[in-house]
Amino acid sequence: MSVNAVVENGKILDTKAQAEEAKKNASAASQGYDKNAFMNILCAQMKYQDPLEPTSNTEYINQYATFTQVEQLSNMAEAFTMSRASDLVGKTVIVTDENGVQVQGKVDYVTYKSGEAYLNIDGKDYKMEDINSVADSHFVEIHDQVDDLLALMDKFPVYENMVYTDATKIYEAYSFYQNMDSDAVALLEKKDIDTLEKYYQRATELLQEAAKNQEEYEAKQKEEEEAKAAKLTEDQDAAEGTDSEAAQAVAKE
Repeated sequence: MSVNAVVENGKILDTKAQAEEAKKNASAASQGYDKNAFMNILCAQMKYQDPLEPTSNTEYINQYATFTQVEQLSNMAEAFTMSRASDLVGKTVIVTDENGVQVQGKVDYVTYKSGEAYLNIDGKDYKMEDINSVADSHFVEIHDQVDDLLALMDKFPVYENMVYTDATKIYEAYSFYQNMDSDAVALLEKKDIDTLEKYYQRATELLQEAAKNQEEYEAKQKEEEEAKAAKLTEDQDAAEGTDSEAAQAVAKE
């Protein structure tokens, strides 16, 4: 019959707490803890083994080999995480902050603290595990262009109430639309493009009408000024004639 008690300095130790600790470490290891947890388990096993039935050297070698594999896998996972974090520099990501709020921004740089990678977005560090999604920069850019155009169009007046002074904001939106990336234009709904074209056409008509009215006003003003000038000349000529006749009459006397 084997003895299961642990003897130290001639005393039998209570191994209940020790067994609980070993069980806890084993549970942690089964949950995927790192190489340090595995090392603690191995040390605990060596420390609390049965002195009358010690673990064989072969078993220790096998366990050490397993530990070495765990360490290598841990190092590989750490290196992969750091490499993956570096690849995110310059890309747009969506992360969840400590308050549960989603934050979107471009990764400016990556820092490494205690073997863990942190992404810096707008001056604040976030863990890799906080990332919800990663978006290509071009993808974000074209969606931003669509959002910006729709925001400009939201400022349009009611179509029936348009006046020529509204043409400025409509021309601004249309110019923005013409300079959009082709991929962004492809994201626009047809009804939005039709609405923009409709407003642009009406704005052009109003500007043309305004220009025509201005020309007619200026022509009428010029006509009136010329008529006034002609009348003034006639009055001056008439006055000069009267003065000449009066002078002649005085001369005859």
